Amino acid sequence: MARVMEILPEIPFTEQNYIQPIVEPFDDETARQFALSYRTARKDETTILLLTLVGFLGVNGLHRFVLDDAGMGILYLLTAGLCWIGTIVDAVNYKYMTERYNVNKARIIASAFGYKNK
Repeated sequence: MARVMEILPEIPFTEQNYIQPIVEPFDDETARQFALSYRTARKDETTILLLTLVGFLGVNGLHRFVLDDAGMGILYLLTAGLCWIGTIVDAVNYKYMTERYNVNKARIIASAFGYKNK
């Protein structure tokens, strides 16, 4: 019965609240393996914000590619970030976009370790 603070101390509190129920049924070794996999798959909010801000320099949509949203990434590249309106919206919502990506990755990784979402 591993605690999230012990295996993933670097993640934000809101993310810890979501991950705690996932790792509770795991034994310590499985929780450590989950943490290793999740640590390599998750994205950092600061990186996403920086990639979003690069859009104002003319290379729009990089953050969408990093967040596995290639369709929107291509659209942003072809339309200058939807005339920079989409880039501005993404710069405001970068935390939500990153959290949504990380939650989905946590679900996928946990299912590989036998976790069943209730």
